[in-house]
Amino acid sequence: MTTREALARVRRREGVAVIELIGDLNAAAEQALDEAWTAATSERPEAVVLSFENSGYINSTGIALVVGLLASARTHRIPIRAYGLSDHYREIFEITRLADFMAIEDDEESAVQGAVQGTGGDGNG
Repeated sequence: MTTREALARVRRREGVAVIELIGDLNAAAEQALDEAWTAATSERPEAVVLSFENSGYINSTGIALVVGLLASARTHRIPIRAYGLSDHYREIFEITRLADFMAIEDDEESAVQGAVQGTGGDGNG
């Protein structure tokens, strides 16, 4: 299996920080994800949206990194939403119950609008 270098870019939309995950989500992605989380939360966003549209393979370490983000978000009362998961990874997020702690949307617009409107799925309730 070929791995792709992991990158994470942060942009802002309507008071929401969007972290765009690019490449494989594994141990090599930890630093990029940590830096993106720090940048995304530095301005106290209403929510953080994780974009999986350009991510590749997600292994168990990658899942653990997402769990770490969820724990940090819960501690700081920042809702997390996600979009762009393949059917396979969406199912994994549901089986592992990660989906209980973040709303999973079909597209960025739905994720951002849901965050702005404060509709459920943030695991902070």
